[in-house]
Amino acid sequence: MNLEIYAYKCRKCGQLHYPYRMMCKKCHNNEHNAFDPVPLPHKGKLLTFTRLQTLAADFSVPDIQLGIVELENGIRMLGQLQIAKPKSGMAVTGSVGVVRQMGYNTYHGMIFHEAK
Repeated sequence: MNLEIYAYKCRKCGQLHYPYRMMCKKCHNNEHNAFDPVPLPHKGKLLTFTRLQTLAADFSVPDIQLGIVELENGIRMLGQLQIAKPKSGMAVTGSVGVVRQMGYNTYHGMIFHEAK
């Protein structure tokens, strides 16, 4: 299954939003169906990162790395990093994958890797 994460483009002014908003932050458009879904690009630049070492007991790993990435279209998003030695400013590529399992629930999110 090929999963995507979407930004939302205002039909009135073209402003991109991520995550979804009820009203455009640029032109304040809040009409029904005011936004079109746009798949997020998978390439970007790592702006900053951190490592979480105290996780809830149901995590299957002892720690995770999170990073804020600026995508090619200017959208910034938080995602998990699977990079041995992350550096601010490095090029990354992302894909949607499983970021957490809780019982029968599976949670998907963006996972970033070092660009080749």
